Amino acid sequence: MKRGKTLLALFWEFFQFGCFTFGGGWSIVAQMQRLYVEKRKTITGEELLDITSVGRSLPGTMIGNVAMLYGNHAAGLAGGVVCLVILPPFLILSVLTLCYTAVRDNYWVMAAMTGVRAAIVPIIAAAALNLVKGAFRYPPCVAVAAASFALYLVWDVNCVFLVLMGIAAGLAICEVYERRGGNGDGAA
Repeated sequence: MKRGKTLLALFWEFFQFGCFTFGGGWSIVAQMQRLYVEKRKTITGEELLDITSVGRSLPGTMIGNVAMLYGNHAAGLAGGVVCLVILPPFLILSVLTLCYTAVRDNYWVMAAMTGVRAAIVPIIAAAALNLVKGAFRYPPCVAVAAASFALYLVWDVNCVFLVLMGIAAGLAICEVYERRGGNGDGAA
């Protein structure tokens, strides 16, 4: 009975996320940050960062991947499945697809979308800033982030290589700090 209530609660929470996930996967991360990290404290910011990192690294949509990973974390495979709610965006997209030719040149619709895009920026920025807090467990992680940033923006290095580089750097950094007995409390 309790498992059923948990699954139903997860379904409803992610259904609501799906109704208001404008601006891509980062807006769902912001909503998850507020609900699960700040309000309920069911996961830490670092755990959400891990889920988001893995979700971004896998093929498919970030939103679906993050939802499935969190649901699996919270309630096993069934939790992952119920969190993978695509019904709200599916319904909205279906209506928009049917009406696209009628709305694509509509001033009011385009004006509303301009406002939605502008309103999403602070939501995405807040999610990114909250994730930054947990990203730098050890001081050398700042150098890894800076190198990745430069490689991506300046030299247009492929994201797959950057993820593999991050994995290798993370393994090396953690090995060094764990051998020293450091717990990362003095992280940048």
